Amino acid sequence: MKLALMCRNAELYSHRRLVEAAEQRGHDIDVIDHLRCYINITSNNPSIKYQGENLPKYDAVIPRIGASVTFYGTAVLRQFEMMGVYPLNESVAISRSRDKLRSMQLMARKGIGMPTTVFAHRTSRADEIVEMAGGAPVVIKLLEGTQGIGVVLGETQKAAESIIQAFGGVGSNILTQQFIAEAGGEDVRCFVIGDKVVAAMLRKGKEGDFRSNLHRGGTATVAKITPAERATAVKAARAMGLEVCGVDLLRSKDGPVVMEVNSSPGLEGLEKATGKDVAGMVIEHLEKEAKPGKTRTRGKG
Repeated sequence: MKLALMCRNAELYSHRRLVEAAEQRGHDIDVIDHLRCYINITSNNPSIKYQGENLPKYDAVIPRIGASVTFYGTAVLRQFEMMGVYPLNESVAISRSRDKLRSMQLMARKGIGMPTTVFAHRTSRADEIVEMAGGAPVVIKLLEGTQGIGVVLGETQKAAESIIQAFGGVGSNILTQQFIAEAGGEDVRCFVIGDKVVAAMLRKGKEGDFRSNLHRGGTATVAKITPAERATAVKAARAMGLEVCGVDLLRSKDGPVVMEVNSSPGLEGLEKATGKDVAGMVIEHLEKEAKPGKTRTRGKG
């Protein structure tokens, strides 16, 4: 197959591994920086220009779009879709998962376990927001934050109210969530391909940090997940309409709860923790599924 990998930095571990896996399986793969693409929107002959040339016809495209450039990245991906190129993840599904509020509303509609969550913009009644989330301690998040940035723990009622008011003072949309204390600063990243969890790792935050993100100094080990965790991860992926994604779970006393569904999950921590060739599994999935003009309709909304 002739493949395109959409990404900003070809040297990142995840992107190098995807290129290696594709080439090892005999495929031709081009790395394309989506921010350097120009889209020609025409009725009968849509095209994408890159480095002065129209891009050739690809069998499939692997989108690795950073959160900060979601709008333009998904626009380029939509153009590939208009040209009949099979997307590993569809543009609408990526946009859906990147909207934290919308993604949580969709998962709630499907009955997927989540922490009690309150969304707010005006914060003059911060005490009510904390109360609605179940009382302190609560986790307060900027709606646009990624990789643990803009995530703060309000350990007491007064501290939580102060944080909410501070975020509100700069005009930010915020999520206030129930703090799952029994998780102990750990979460489980499940890597979903199609209808299966193909690998899972347990991430633990550095000493004194309730956030488990590897970018914040956390560590990762292989995880043995339960049937309920496996089913929850697959159900969350389906709710977003994503074919390949990372689903982050917390282990609460009431069962697994979903924190986030990531449409461009990193491979480095997962492959090193589990010893699995996850990049190869992604390419193998494309080999089975990629058909020109094929689209998916799993996710709704």
